Amino acid sequence: MASFLSKLFGGSSGKGTSGPKRSDPVSYNDLVIQAAPEEAGDQWRLAGFIIKQSDDGPLERKFLRADTFPSHDEAIEYSVRKAKQIIDEQGARLFADGEPTGRA
Repeated sequence: MASFLSKLFGGSSGKGTSGPKRSDPVSYNDLVIQAAPEEAGDQWRLAGFIIKQSDDGPLERKFLRADTFPSHDEAIEYSVRKAKQIIDEQGARLFADGEPTGRA
């Protein structure tokens, strides 16, 4: 299932996507989370994407926070945690505007 979602949403290969490399997808509450930590000097900044499938294709929300971590793996772990928190707090409002891309 993860490889299917990975191919569907661009996976961790980074091919055809601009910006940071995305992690493998994580399903949560009918949404997909992909961590995409950004380099910040010798640290990694918490960032990622929350994706919802709609009849018109995927709707995507990027989130970026000031938190930094010493390792890429740690930044991925906390990015997924933050995405779950965003989903729990914002729920349906996260995609209420119906725009294909945006910020969380």
